[in-house]
Amino acid sequence: MFSLDAYRTQWLGNIRGDLLAGLVVALALIPEAIAFSIIAGVDPKIGLYASFSIAVIVAITGGRPGMISAATAATAVLMITLVRDHGLQYLLAATVLAGLLQIAAGLLKLGFIMRYVSKSVMTGFVNALAILIFMAQLPELDPRAVSWITYVLVAAGLAIIYLFPLLTTAIPSPLVTIVVLTGLSVALGLDVRNVGDMGALPDTLPVFLIPDIPLTFETLMIILPYSVAVAVVGLLESLMTQNIVDDLTDTKSDRNQECVGQGIANTATGFIGGMAGCAMIGQSMINVKSGGRGRLSSAAAGIFLLIMVVGLGDLVSIIPMAALVAIMIMVAIGTFSWSSIKNLTVHPRSSSIVMIATVVAVVYTHNLAIGVLVGVLLSGIFFAGKIAQLFNVTSEITKSGSHRTYVVEGQLFYGSVEDFMNAFDFKEALTKVIIDVSRAHIWDISSVQALDLVILKFRRDGAEVEVIGMNTATETIVDKLAVHDKPGAMDKLMGH
Repeated sequence: MFSLDAYRTQWLGNIRGDLLAGLVVALALIPEAIAFSIIAGVDPKIGLYASFSIAVIVAITGGRPGMISAATAATAVLMITLVRDHGLQYLLAATVLAGLLQIAAGLLKLGFIMRYVSKSVMTGFVNALAILIFMAQLPELDPRAVSWITYVLVAAGLAIIYLFPLLTTAIPSPLVTIVVLTGLSVALGLDVRNVGDMGALPDTLPVFLIPDIPLTFETLMIILPYSVAVAVVGLLESLMTQNIVDDLTDTKSDRNQECVGQGIANTATGFIGGMAGCAMIGQSMINVKSGGRGRLSSAAAGIFLLIMVVGLGDLVSIIPMAALVAIMIMVAIGTFSWSSIKNLTVHPRSSSIVMIATVVAVVYTHNLAIGVLVGVLLSGIFFAGKIAQLFNVTSEITKSGSHRTYVVEGQLFYGSVEDFMNAFDFKEALTKVIIDVSRAHIWDISSVQALDLVILKFRRDGAEVEVIGMNTATETIVDKLAVHDKPGAMDKLMGH
């Protein structure tokens, strides 16, 4: 239940830490937002306005304090074709629609789906993101594009990030890195790439606008597939990141509220000329590691971002990219679950396969949704296999040899149906067969049809069949779906 006191604490409980962390995150957001705009094929201000709007609105409406949401590569890559074929206005409309779909998902309480994402998938997701974050820095370390001094600055930045906390933790070391490396770059006149080289920064505040598109069914059919993809990928990445931040901060948050919050943010962003976004694990990690814990950190990041690009654009543009690369390398190192490598030899083989498959799929496709889908499907297959192995059927026959009782134990579902069918001897001449399911549970239509088939085969050979011990849930599904007591049952069953 919503608590006003708790909400107030999420804003005011860590003011100094949230403001400093928000400043660091804002600086890290600038090159990312510009880069994601370029990926989508739009002007850099589209990504910058989006990052400001989403960060501030999610801080107010989201379910996870301390998590950073903004324009992301995961959503930008989905918009490339739409922008190329139809232009910016259709992107803005698709952003609005994606937000509305996310609001609907939250109101329908679809956040529960995260229960079915296994720990192995989560670990694979985290490791894949760490690899992608590091890979995204490689263009800034290309010896064909940067001077040798860039490597010196990156090394110096990493040294500051890891060694400065030994002196004091009062000031976030990533912020110190940005200030020191910028000062060195300007004072020594170093020939290095800076933020200004990424693209022109906007010099005006965003304004409200309605996407200029025809309000027709044809237009809806154009943007709907893109909006659905953005909504699904955005929520998936946001909820996965939410779980990670929950674990990092040892707190719990509301998934459904997060869905609604992300949706409100995207809907509003489309009306100020911004592109769709979602939670960002890299920036969220920077925020948490820099001391950000409350909603103020996300709001501060968005506000500082807007102030810097609009009011202090000349200063921000001289920040060397080497400083931001060093910060993102730190994030990649801190994000990767190094213990998962050691655990490959300890954890069950199926868990390790799921983790590795998730990493490979995400890194290969650069699509988080595909990677997580692969991991979830593999987890489901392995789980079904394990449950099926716990299934067993035993039998006893009377001394006269005319009555046999089959005792079914375990979970009867599509994965154990074959073993269930193979357990019965239909060639045996019997007058009565008892099937005891008191130690079993029947789950689905596959298992009900298997039970039908067994009963009908025995009856066809003249045996009386009695099923005993059904629990309430099993009896409900059998009464609803079974056909063995209905006229023409065998014909109906074979017709399936």
